[in-house]
Amino acid sequence: MDIAVLGTGAVGRALAGRLDGLGHSVVMGTREPADTLARTDVGPTGTPSFSAWREEHSTIGLATFAEAARGADLLVNASSGAASMEILRMAGADSMAGTVLLDISNPLDTSAGFPPTLFVKDTSSLAEQVQAAFPGLRVVKALNTLTAALMVEPRSLGQSSTVFVSGDDADAKAVVVGLLESFGHEDVLDLGDWRLPVGPRCTCRCGSGSWERSERRTSTSRSCADLGWGAGQGRPEATRVVTTATRKGGRQRRSDDVG
Repeated sequence: MDIAVLGTGAVGRALAGRLDGLGHSVVMGTREPADTLARTDVGPTGTPSFSAWREEHSTIGLATFAEAARGADLLVNASSGAASMEILRMAGADSMAGTVLLDISNPLDTSAGFPPTLFVKDTSSLAEQVQAAFPGLRVVKALNTLTAALMVEPRSLGQSSTVFVSGDDADAKAVVVGLLESFGHEDVLDLGDWRLPVGPRCTCRCGSGSWERSERRTSTSRSCADLGWGAGQGRPEATRVVTTATRKGGRQRRSDDVG
């Protein structure tokens, strides 16, 4: 497939590199390609500079968001949640019409420091807002509960894990599920449509990598869609604990995934 990865931070690089290794034609989208190529600074978590990374991934293209999105079979939103709407507008609604968008962003608000809060929650989700703003896109939420390394190499965890998808387009979800399985994800849980009034109630134990889900018919928290849960129907287990994001040292920051 021709795949456009929107965002050049740690998450975007991990996905672009893995997709390229699997034989896909990959272009990364950024605001100003020349400026991005000129970056020599190391990221806040020790992420190598983009220029250093690109030297080892020369087969991956780099273009503006609009150029990258044009003609892509699949789009990956690997930008920060705060920048997602602006970046998708820069990509262009017409260019993206009819295209599947794998949305990995989270609506994290770090203005008050860490741990962050959510700037979209309770009655809506960032994925739902993206779909509403760009009705031509076929939005699928997935991978956003994982660190960049586990997104693309789940077997490195050393134990079985579950990854979640949600969205209202069954064919689009099938495309994303196929991609996840090619990464090595063996248990993909479809949570249905995030806009349904039935959804799982979820809590995160930050740094532990465990997500506890207690599905209740009374739950309507759509913010869970932005944490990989969605407000979809899900499976009818009463309680299930799933290890999804174990990382030595806690959860990875994505503040540099802004393209």
